[in-house]
Amino acid sequence: MIETLSVPGKSSRSDWSFLTGIAVVIAVLAALPFLSIAANLFAGGDSLDTWNHLASTVLPTYIANTLILCVGVAVGVMLIGVSTAWLVSVHTFPGRRVFEWALVLPMAVPAYVMAYTYTDFLQFVGPVQTWLRETFGWQASDYWFPDVRTIGGAVVVFVFVLYPYVYLLARAAFLERASGMLEVGRSLGLRPWQSFYRISLPLARPAIVAGTSLALMETLADYGAVSYFGVPTFTTGIYRAWFSLGDHVAAAQLATGLLGFVALILFAERFSRGRARFSTTNGRSHRLSAIALHGVKAWGASAFCLLTLALGFLIPAGLLLRMALAGGDAQFGVRFLGLARNSFILAAVAAVAAVVIAVLLAYTARMSRRSLPKLVNRMVGLGYAFPGSVIAVGVLIPVTRLDNWLANTMMAMGLDNPGLLLTGGISALIYAYLVRFLTISLQSVETGLTKITSAMDDAARSLGLGQGETLRRVHLPLLRGALLTGGLMVFVDVMKELPATLVMRPFNFDTLATQAFTLASDERLAEASTAALAIVAVGILPLILVSWQMTRSRKAT
Repeated sequence: MIETLSVPGKSSRSDWSFLTGIAVVIAVLAALPFLSIAANLFAGGDSLDTWNHLASTVLPTYIANTLILCVGVAVGVMLIGVSTAWLVSVHTFPGRRVFEWALVLPMAVPAYVMAYTYTDFLQFVGPVQTWLRETFGWQASDYWFPDVRTIGGAVVVFVFVLYPYVYLLARAAFLERASGMLEVGRSLGLRPWQSFYRISLPLARPAIVAGTSLALMETLADYGAVSYFGVPTFTTGIYRAWFSLGDHVAAAQLATGLLGFVALILFAERFSRGRARFSTTNGRSHRLSAIALHGVKAWGASAFCLLTLALGFLIPAGLLLRMALAGGDAQFGVRFLGLARNSFILAAVAAVAAVVIAVLLAYTARMSRRSLPKLVNRMVGLGYAFPGSVIAVGVLIPVTRLDNWLANTMMAMGLDNPGLLLTGGISALIYAYLVRFLTISLQSVETGLTKITSAMDDAARSLGLGQGETLRRVHLPLLRGALLTGGLMVFVDVMKELPATLVMRPFNFDTLATQAFTLASDERLAEASTAALAIVAVGILPLILVSWQMTRSRKAT
């Protein structure tokens, strides 16, 4: 009996050591793009001259524009996200039940898509200025109208696309942490505004800062909107240095500068927490009795939420639908189906691979008593904090060198030159997607595993099930919702991803995102609307799922 028990134990330890080794390899592959950028930073004898040239020409502009974007977006998303979250969480007013889930819909509209639609809507020949001239009989010199294609317009676009990050996290904090204390505040005679400022806002501060940090990282990662608006930033500089100038050293150095901004945001988010800890004092959150708004206040709250939703989703989606029906892509048909097929294949492969790898990493960390698997998961999760343009440059540098080494080796063996085996295919692009978005599926799986008690593992072992059988027969069925959510979120993010796809896609291989960007860059906005509308339609699905889960969890408390 002793021998029978010891053998499975050895096998189990061996199996999990093997899985831990695989997890370490995955972490190394995830860190390879950033290591390659760091290694290439001072590669070559003229690297210092290149850096000095950048510092004396474009670098000050990149830094100034990035700072302006970050400050403007941070202030905007906090004001709108916190205000809407407080209104729908604590008050009742006409339309609140619709707004509480509909206010997340702007996340389905990529920033570059919103930039195209509002440019068409507000430009000189657009419907707004045309209506003004026809209504008041004005000429072009009779009035002033703001130009949307400026850094100010970029800030507004980012704010209305990214405020849902703050809205989601702040709303969850208001519902879970502040409810019981608000009742105490009311009993002490605090007015609603005083309760918000002195109780709810401090308790929700970590969530607000975290949501703002996510919005800022998405701002830094954007290429399509700032490129279309003609705002020079690090992402546009990286793309120009790599493709227009063919200077890989300059691209790596600019990528390093962008990483510095990301690191600064992550440090600020961590520093803002300090030693503070926020948690509920009981197992279940106390259901807060909502404050009923009446009269002007009620309709003012409805108008504010409706205006936010309209500017962030209803108007852009309506404009895309109008342009698609009126004109649309002239190549709609076989060509469009090919673009949709390419996008769906890339997104599906990346989503499935991300979920499989996430299950392996999360389950290894759960079953192992060592801290190494958990550290590996934290390292893998850092990829989402870095822009797609940075990851693309970091992937292309080692992959290109590997391709060149393979070609030289095969030619030395007397074989034909195989060309670019990895760089010219979609494998390197999938690799970049996984580095960027693996953390989304990993967090979803880890959250799902935390809801499965260790007692279930003990019961499975008592029935003679091994670790693999426990995973297949117990955990995976319970994780179906988390796997679906993680896979859908990765799928949608890959569908929207533009910088990495532009940099790394194979020759003559386009997706819906690159098609929309190319047509819009050529000022063919009506034709770009078809691909853009398809991206928005796909992005709505997981947002509806997330909103439904939030509403269901609130009813359950």
